[in-house]
Amino acid sequence: MNAPASKPPSHAGPLSILARRLTRIYTVGSVQVTGIDGIDLAVAPGQLVVLKGDSGSGKSTLLSLLAGLDRLSAGRLTVAGHDLNDCEEAELTDFRRNTVGMIFQAFNLLPTLTVLENVCLPALLAGRAYPAVRSKAGELLDWLGLGDRLNHQPRQLSGGEMQRSAIARALINDPAIVLADEPTGNLDSRNARKVMALLADLNRRFDRTVVIATHSDLADGYATMVLRLQDGRVAP
Repeated sequence: MNAPASKPPSHAGPLSILARRLTRIYTVGSVQVTGIDGIDLAVAPGQLVVLKGDSGSGKSTLLSLLAGLDRLSAGRLTVAGHDLNDCEEAELTDFRRNTVGMIFQAFNLLPTLTVLENVCLPALLAGRAYPAVRSKAGELLDWLGLGDRLNHQPRQLSGGEMQRSAIARALINDPAIVLADEPTGNLDSRNARKVMALLADLNRRFDRTVVIATHSDLADGYATMVLRLQDGRVAP
């Protein structure tokens, strides 16, 4: 696969992620459940971070906080220069559209849209002009080996093709940080290896900070940092 012709802009800066005593507590009925418990984390730009841990360890909760999908209960959190402690909802929406790209286990492609339309959608929602968006989407899909699938709907794709389409969608707004939550969970071993290699290529070639939450060991060899979580804390 050849990379897109135009290299995305550099997102270098002091730190991509800075968390201090980051805490998330949920109230379930009359019970308080701690999802993240006082985590300190510093991630430099361009790192590939692998989050490991059993189910319930806090991996998905941490990703949701980093993505601005959830609000912290205590501590401090800055992502790509954005202080997420006191953001208004409109600021968080802009942050989610333009600063982070999310890749999910379930792909989350809209079934009635084509591959091309799915990839273009986040950029169009962000107010970008269609001709430039269409060109960028085409470059990304060519890079990911999907140039002949532009007009297919998700149901016409294999699992690996759907996840590669989701990767293109996550990249369409040139995010500083890419967050992947169990991105190989629904894939066979061959496609899982391909997806992990693509995320590593994205990290190296375009200097993107990539954070992958996974049970798999496939990303370990690419990681610049491995963070093991247990009961919402960083394990020793």
